Amino acid sequence: MESLFENQAKKNAPLYERMRPSCIDDFIGQEHIVSKNSLLNRAIRSDMLGSCIFFGPPGTGKTTLANIIANTTKSRFVKLNAVSSGVSDAKKVMDEAKQHYLMYGKPTYLLLDECHRWNKAQSDSVLSAIEEGYIIFIGSTTENPFIAMTRAIVSRCRVFEFKPLSTKNLKDALNRAIKDKQNGLGNLNIKIDEDALNHLAWASNGDLRCALNALELAVKTTPLNKDNVIEITKQVASESIQQKVLSTDENMYYDMLSAFCKSIRGSDADAALYWSNRLIGAGCDPLLIARRLMAHCSEDIGMADSNALLLATSALIALKNMGLPEGNIPLSHAIIYACEAPKSNSVVMAIEKAKYDVEHFGTDKVPNHLKNHPTLDHKEPYKYPHDFGGYVYQQYLPDSIKDHIYYTPSQNGREKGLVRRKVFKPNQK
Repeated sequence: MESLFENQAKKNAPLYERMRPSCIDDFIGQEHIVSKNSLLNRAIRSDMLGSCIFFGPPGTGKTTLANIIANTTKSRFVKLNAVSSGVSDAKKVMDEAKQHYLMYGKPTYLLLDECHRWNKAQSDSVLSAIEEGYIIFIGSTTENPFIAMTRAIVSRCRVFEFKPLSTKNLKDALNRAIKDKQNGLGNLNIKIDEDALNHLAWASNGDLRCALNALELAVKTTPLNKDNVIEITKQVASESIQQKVLSTDENMYYDMLSAFCKSIRGSDADAALYWSNRLIGAGCDPLLIARRLMAHCSEDIGMADSNALLLATSALIALKNMGLPEGNIPLSHAIIYACEAPKSNSVVMAIEKAKYDVEHFGTDKVPNHLKNHPTLDHKEPYKYPHDFGGYVYQQYLPDSIKDHIYYTPSQNGREKGLVRRKVFKPNQK
């Protein structure tokens, strides 16, 4: 039974906390992993979920889904935060889970928020518990677990990737919060423009927590009008989410962004500058333009002039530190350089060829001479390139694809005349 203070604390909690759904049917978004017939949905409903890791951007439902699992399961549930917990906390949970398992035959669910923050010692402390079955581990993280977490933990978990919520997902959640009388804002007389709703959904960049925080701020800071109504306009929404209102519709915004990108690819500096400044004038975050520029410096210029990527990266840093209007100068500098630079898509083509081989030959063995500990039955020892003047031909790919070529230089810019050493096999001893 909740105490008076606990009940009051819930009422005073932020809107996004109050609006967390408690069952899978009310969960919004991530249809690719929680649709009605999905593996995860079936596992939650049947209380048969094994150890797993949820990773993705903030505000996409990772912690919410973990809490739904806690409400659904008949097993014991313990929650830790990797930032504030240590090895001793983990061991205490393990000991209690083991005792509970021996007494009742039921495992304990361990939800670990920010699980990438645990070091190897902390992670190792739960391995045996997972293997013996008295702990079911559920990790929640914004970092890619294959990079940020210890391999031993990841290999024992099923990984589910969460994606930014769609505009429709966000609008559904905002409308639910406005109408909900028990946990949301339904007891207030609120009128919100469709444009304001669209702006909140767009400007939150797929982050539901951000969208609900902005909605709550808008409602709390907007006085009643003459009809005793809290009226949320697009201007109020933009102030609440700290994102300037675009002076254009959403379709035109993406069309202009596309025109900017294609102007870079087409080597038209005048057009690229026009579209970039028009986007900034319409309310687009200039950092988004800088990030797109960085991508195109590798996608469309690449090895033909690698300095383009360096200049674009420098422009992004300068823009972050200087802000507008001064930051637009180094940004424009980098845009002009990228447009005038020779073009090559060889990097992108190489990536696609490599990804194809990874998909089809991703289980092939590492050549023996490249292994960390080569076996004794190897045919050829590893050749140390520096003993041969800096380069020596030898096999680096698995046997099945040893002669595959991914990167083919174009005949533009610095790639022109570039000779790939791999293609030639001199008789070196």
